[in-house]
Amino acid sequence: MRSSMKFSTSQKGFSLVGWLLVLMLVAFATTTAFKLVPHYLDYRTMTNIIETVDTNKTLDITTVDEFYGYVGKNMQVNSIRDIDLNKALKVTVENNAFKAHLNYEQREPWFQNIDLVLKFDKQFSVGKP
Repeated sequence: MRSSMKFSTSQKGFSLVGWLLVLMLVAFATTTAFKLVPHYLDYRTMTNIIETVDTNKTLDITTVDEFYGYVGKNMQVNSIRDIDLNKALKVTVENNAFKAHLNYEQREPWFQNIDLVLKFDKQFSVGKP
C-alpha cells in the first residue's frame, strides 16, 4: 500500500522539457495557421463575389468584360492583391449563362526552402439577366 502512495506522490505533471515541446507545437500550429488562413479567406471572398453576380440581378452584368470588371472592382474593395484575375478566372458564355472557372494556386514561404502550396479550383454557372 505504501509503494502505491509513494508512486502517486512522485508524479508532478509536465517537466520543463514537456512544456517546451508543447510550446513549440503550439507555435508551429499558430505560424502555419497565420500563413494559411488569409488565403482561404481570399478564396471565400472570391467565390462570394462570383456568386453575387448570380444572386443580385440588379447588377445587370451582360458581357464577359462587365463580369471581369465587377469581380476586379470587388477584389480592390476587399484588398485582394495576391491573385492575378486574368490568370485565375476564365469566363465564357454558354447557353445564355456565364461559365466561370476560378482556378489558381498560392505559394506561401513556410520554413527556409519549404513552401506551402494551396490549390483552389471551382466552377460556377451564373445566369445572365
